[in-house]
Amino acid sequence: MTEVTLTGLRVVLEVARAGSFSAAAENLGYTQSAVSRQVAASERATGGPLFERRARGVRPTAAGEVLVRHAGQVFERLAAAKQELAGIHDRLAGRLVLGGYPTAMAHLIPRAVARLLTAHPDVEVQLMESSTPSQLTALRRGRLEVAVLATGQGLPDYELDGLDLTEVRGGRGIGVAVAEAHPFAGRTEVSVHDLTDQRWIVGASTNGSPEFGAWPDLPDPKIAFSVRGWPARFGLVSAGLGIALVPGSVAAVIPRGVCWVPVRATGTSLRRTTWAVTTAQPSPPATAAVRALVDEARSWSTHPPT
Repeated sequence: MTEVTLTGLRVVLEVARAGSFSAAAENLGYTQSAVSRQVAASERATGGPLFERRARGVRPTAAGEVLVRHAGQVFERLAAAKQELAGIHDRLAGRLVLGGYPTAMAHLIPRAVARLLTAHPDVEVQLMESSTPSQLTALRRGRLEVAVLATGQGLPDYELDGLDLTEVRGGRGIGVAVAEAHPFAGRTEVSVHDLTDQRWIVGASTNGSPEFGAWPDLPDPKIAFSVRGWPARFGLVSAGLGIALVPGSVAAVIPRGVCWVPVRATGTSLRRTTWAVTTAQPSPPATAAVRALVDEARSWSTHPPT
């Protein structure tokens, strides 16, 4: 009898999360045929269909819901075991200064620091929230050991020569924050076309931090307000004064009165990459912090943050 594998469970979780085989394949870095094979193998092992094919993507069957629920628990326990074993075999100690831009500080960095301190409780972590140029200056001067920054469309070409870059790859993409009373709030996703006539709450920055405006492909977007901080943006959205472009990494910390809805889009107009940056010879705590950032972001592909 065929058994369910960890790879199969991971693929089933991602298909359920993404809502389609093609989106799951892109998020996991697999081919669509590989995703289909893993789902088919899991269906043989569990004795029946795990997904219903619909006009737009798929959704889990009753059996699929059961497997997804238990699979999430399996990966949580495996992650906990990995952290506990790491703590037994590698007792790091020392002081670490970790920096990040505001979006990363909203959720990714706190969760990664919690993961780091669970594995290495003797490490003392100090955080520095600042713009990317400020982080890079501090890193080169030895006042910062790990800088979290983003590169991509609409961002400056930062000077990164001589530094060590590790990609921090998550799986939630880009969405919009809308008020609970907004027509988008009850939907599982929206298209770029749906965004055409919306009023936008955009980010304002003068310090080089990555911020989010309206969807970049829209002709003449209607900007309602431009404010710097996420609390102000979410407050304006909650009041029904517009919608805001929000990365999936921030979706987990959206306040009450606001909903996050993914945007279905193709192309690379909003493709950005998050990096954990260190000097060429990072300290052991810095290396552990980079690993925690990567592991935390990767975990969102199989078990999105709540």
